[in-house]
Amino acid sequence: MGIEDKDKAAALIDIYNRLFASYGPQHWWPADDPFEVVVGAILTQSAAWTNVEQAISNLKAAQALTPAALHELPQERLAHLIRPSGYYNAKALKLKAFADRLHSRYSGDLGRLFTLDTATLRQELLSIHGVGEETADSILLYAARRPVFVIDAYTRRIMSRLGLPTDKDSYRALQALFAQNLPRDERLFNEYHALLVRHGKDVCRKIPDCPHCCLRALCSY
Repeated sequence: MGIEDKDKAAALIDIYNRLFASYGPQHWWPADDPFEVVVGAILTQSAAWTNVEQAISNLKAAQALTPAALHELPQERLAHLIRPSGYYNAKALKLKAFADRLHSRYSGDLGRLFTLDTATLRQELLSIHGVGEETADSILLYAARRPVFVIDAYTRRIMSRLGLPTDKDSYRALQALFAQNLPRDERLFNEYHALLVRHGKDVCRKIPDCPHCCLRALCSY
């Protein structure tokens, strides 16, 4: 029986329980502070996390991983430091845009930005150059610790293969599937998304490793 034949809330909890039993807690997002999460969320666009880690390591070594330092750092120097993450010129522009907005409107204080209510904060993030829905929601969930579910390519792939009835082309529709059928708990959303990423990377790849899939009994793929 495919997941489309089940109650959505029960099905989503069943998926979570199977993933957690298989992989355990993911301790994601790995960062020393919320601003590092923000930087990582921008750098990870179209990049493997191992490359993002190298870029972040470079920023730390240069003492450039603070809002004030990024605001003052010349864009060319920033691009050089984050080169391992790929698309480094474009990402340098995005990081500068974020740091400059934080400086101009919030005195460089990320905490002040995060005092906004969730809906307003999301719109503020989306208005910054280079911050799309997935990046904004990653910042909301992992840095601001709001109960907002992040939708990425792994989530789309897994849910599509499981046969969940939603518009696969709509970010908001898939996001609503989780928001409307799970408790609005930041810790649950954090762990759930991290588990989906782990499963998408390790098993439910573009060419899936179905024999080793903990969700195989639920899957109609």
